[in-house]
Amino acid sequence: MAGIADMTEETQPTMTWEEAVRWLVEHPDPANRALAHACYFDGEALEAAIRFADSPEWGGVRALLPAPPGRALDLGAGRGISSFALARDGWDVVAVEPDASGLVGAAAIEEIARIADLPIEVQGGKAEALPFEDGHFDVVHCRQALHHAADLKQMCAEALRVLRPGGTFIATREHVLTRRSDLQAFLDSHPLHALYGGENAYTLEEYRAALSAPGPASVTLLSPYASVINVFPASHEEERTRLARIAGVRPEEVPDFAFRIRDHFDSAPGRLYSFVVVK
Repeated sequence: MAGIADMTEETQPTMTWEEAVRWLVEHPDPANRALAHACYFDGEALEAAIRFADSPEWGGVRALLPAPPGRALDLGAGRGISSFALARDGWDVVAVEPDASGLVGAAAIEEIARIADLPIEVQGGKAEALPFEDGHFDVVHCRQALHHAADLKQMCAEALRVLRPGGTFIATREHVLTRRSDLQAFLDSHPLHALYGGENAYTLEEYRAALSAPGPASVTLLSPYASVINVFPASHEEERTRLARIAGVRPEEVPDFAFRIRDHFDSAPGRLYSFVVVK
């Protein structure tokens, strides 16, 4: 999905999203190729999807899903790794992805569904205008998709419109700003934004307002270290070791509440939050 960040003439994108991802996947620098692997961009689409479905991140998402499995909408589905994980767990999945790419878009999802023989229906179109009736889905899932919205409030309104009463809307790994003035610092730090120009981020207040605007709902925020969903591909153990070095103690002496303190004072532009909304 295209982002809405303004760019100066000097930072106009030179690539499509697919070209930028391919640049990362094929980059001679091992660090860039490792980043592509961590983002599930490399390898065959099904191979990446299986790796994601077996990851701690998806285990964290699975724990948030209601039971039993029903109809799920994967909104901004990318190359289909979450669509695959949902379908493998028993959900009937509709994947909405406007990019037709065979590497990072709808064609990759169709390949996964065909080879794995899973119930995944693929549709194009924009998240701000979904072609589904009210209350059609039991779950709406977005992985790293809300911050790409052309209209955040409209995207959230549509996601909640097609969700049944009592259903769950899960948006994971969304980039958060402390203040709007931090946006440029985040864009400057992103490894692909200068190439394709599609990154963006919002403040927590903007996310909350968009998720709450359509009507009564319960909104739960998961801060950067509150869930493995946001931490992966790193781990709490790695962060505990880092904090121990700073404090001059052994990792086992770093208490769990240290992560809450860390999150409270974290103001890094683009840090990751997840949101769980029950309609």
